Amino acid sequence: MNSERLRAIASAARRSLTAVLLIACSQWSFAQYEKQPWPDKQALPVLHGTDQNGKVWDLKALKGKAVILNFWATWCAPCKEELPSLQTLADLQEGALQVLTVNVKEPAQRAWRYAHATGLQVPVIPDPKGELAQAFGVKVFPTTLVIDVQGQPLYRVVGAVDWTDPNSPAVISRKGR
Repeated sequence: MNSERLRAIASAARRSLTAVLLIACSQWSFAQYEKQPWPDKQALPVLHGTDQNGKVWDLKALKGKAVILNFWATWCAPCKEELPSLQTLADLQEGALQVLTVNVKEPAQRAWRYAHATGLQVPVIPDPKGELAQAFGVKVFPTTLVIDVQGQPLYRVVGAVDWTDPNSPAVISRKGR
């Protein structure tokens, strides 16, 4: 084989290896999260806010329905990866589960424009000063709280989750506690 042919083969092999590594790393990074049990003696903070459609939300009023409460920001790349899967989860579980999102430390209009531009239809509650995030102990984005039908917080999921993955129901179920 001539040297030009060997260089072409080596170059193609490098490109293939790079593509495989990029795909593997992107899948691996999206699946990284930590599930933390909610402290037994810690009460669920009050959440009261108005979404992009003018609807007022109160967690106490959602008793009887499981709730996924997600804290995010438009500058957060993992948040932006996770949001479409939360929308899909909401669409698939309509009626059985309520997905709420809280946009942290950004103007409401920015969050609502982002939701509109990306087709996000789940409720987006603005938290421009970060007060809700602080009350819920959110320090990393995205962070998602899973709340059972009795209104009791089960756990907090820190990091991005693909909520459409077949393994994600384990994240939602009480068994995973």
